[in-house]
Amino acid sequence: MTAASAWAEAMKYEHRADPYPFFDQLRRTPVARVADNLYVVTGYQELLTLAHDPRISSDISRSPLGAALTSGTDSEPGAEDMQVYGRRPSIIVSDPPEHDRARRQVMRHFSSPHSPDVIPGMEPDIVRLCNQLLDRIEPSGRTRLDVVDDYAYPVPVMVICKILGVPLADEPRFHAWIRDMVAGIDLGPDATTEQGKARAEKSRASRDALVRYLADLIEQLRRERGQGLLSELIHDQGPDGPMPAEQVLSNAVLLLVAGHDSTVNTITNCVMTLLRNPGSYDQVRSRPELLPRAIEEVQRLQAAVQFFPSRSATADIDIAGTVIPKGAAVHLVYAAANRDPNRFANPNRFDLHRPDNEHFGWGSGIHTCLGGPLARLEVNLALETFLRRVATPRLVADPPPYRRSQIFRGPEHLLIDFDHITD
Repeated sequence: MTAASAWAEAMKYEHRADPYPFFDQLRRTPVARVADNLYVVTGYQELLTLAHDPRISSDISRSPLGAALTSGTDSEPGAEDMQVYGRRPSIIVSDPPEHDRARRQVMRHFSSPHSPDVIPGMEPDIVRLCNQLLDRIEPSGRTRLDVVDDYAYPVPVMVICKILGVPLADEPRFHAWIRDMVAGIDLGPDATTEQGKARAEKSRASRDALVRYLADLIEQLRRERGQGLLSELIHDQGPDGPMPAEQVLSNAVLLLVAGHDSTVNTITNCVMTLLRNPGSYDQVRSRPELLPRAIEEVQRLQAAVQFFPSRSATADIDIAGTVIPKGAAVHLVYAAANRDPNRFANPNRFDLHRPDNEHFGWGSGIHTCLGGPLARLEVNLALETFLRRVATPRLVADPPPYRRSQIFRGPEHLLIDFDHITD
């Protein structure tokens, strides 16, 4: 199997439940050309090196894939503001110094040292909601639940809405937009089918609708200050000044989507992985001190974000016997590097006691997930409550059905049977 064919197979939806054998094939050449102007990095050391190499740009406008990934987002007729908003990149698809300034502005209102209570302050709300979700199931007599819809999704969406200042009452509207938007970003051979083209068109329409919704909210907050991160960015009086409204919008899209989507996947992957490995669920349930280790090991084994497609080379880069030419797109495939046997012993095995588990589940370099501490808190509290209260859960189907996204990879549903919900 060639590198190109292995990459194509890994990107097919039929292999979404288990792309890892194809990543193993790719890792035989840890930096490989898989298409014109596209190189994928699957080796641990090679990825770590390039994640910190300033010659790797995250500015999506510089990537040969940029036009395809952003096409149609500014095209809504009559939406004059849309064309302005579409020109300012979010943090994840920008380079220094723009990236550094925007990240500083966001972090001022999100974490220490300026806002040390934002993340810890969410703990009571998270614990309350987790218990409420299970309380609703207990009196119904049900002995089956969907971990995604009944538990994993409501928690992070509540948290990110509260932090951003997005009305939770609007969740039914943007839930469908985000689902369709992510499903239509297809980087594999399925994109060329009629169904793939229809999903892409629906994705563009959904993204336009989400951007219009958030643009209206930001305009409202610009006129009248409110609660949450978006309002703070608009009215910031810090050393970098207020963030321009169009940049607030691009980051609002990023934070609303990534701020809950990958966390839903992580909670679900944790439950699934513990149940796949006999004895693990009961072991962590009886020894809660193992929970942080379990979460990190799941993130290594089942990365919620497999890679992000905005990067490109700004110069010729010679690495691992391959020259990545200037201008080529570069995918740093975290999910593959996390299973590199040159870095992790028995990399396909779930090991609750794995030492030195420095994985790429939260990214690496200047684009390391800024919401990582919040996600860890949410996942830890959600799993702790689930383990304590859900007795003897069993997977109904393994593998479960997966969502279409190659980037944000996770089950669409995860049905489990259980004996009962404890108090």
